[in-house]
Amino acid sequence: MLTRPIRTALAAGCIAVLTLPGGMLTPAFASHGGGNDVRTSGRCSGSAHWRLKAKPDDGRIEVEGEIDSNRSGQVWHWTFKHNGSRVASGTKRTAGRSSSFEVVRRLANASGRDHFVFRATHGSQVCRGTVSL
Repeated sequence: MLTRPIRTALAAGCIAVLTLPGGMLTPAFASHGGGNDVRTSGRCSGSAHWRLKAKPDDGRIEVEGEIDSNRSGQVWHWTFKHNGSRVASGTKRTAGRSSSFEVVRRLANASGRDHFVFRATHGSQVCRGTVSL
């Protein structure tokens, strides 16, 4: 059984702090889901929330970004970057009961550590998440 100080240190190690445009700080929670996937999530500069997941997939890496704004019909502009280079971009509309959208891409698995950035904007609201695998 882990002692309380060790549990606290482990929990603190799972929390990262991201800086959003305008210097706003928001907590992001990174975790390993089932298998080899890595997940992180946080708040956008407005009321929306973002989630980002990356996992190995047959020699490639599947990256999934999601925006939940609680408002259907919003048009969002999104971008994926892989190791600093833009690899995918487009627009999506929030829909359904969750008023959200998701973008899934299977990207090349570069040698060494892969770093992904998911960024989405709607008006002045900015969402940005990062994950490494």
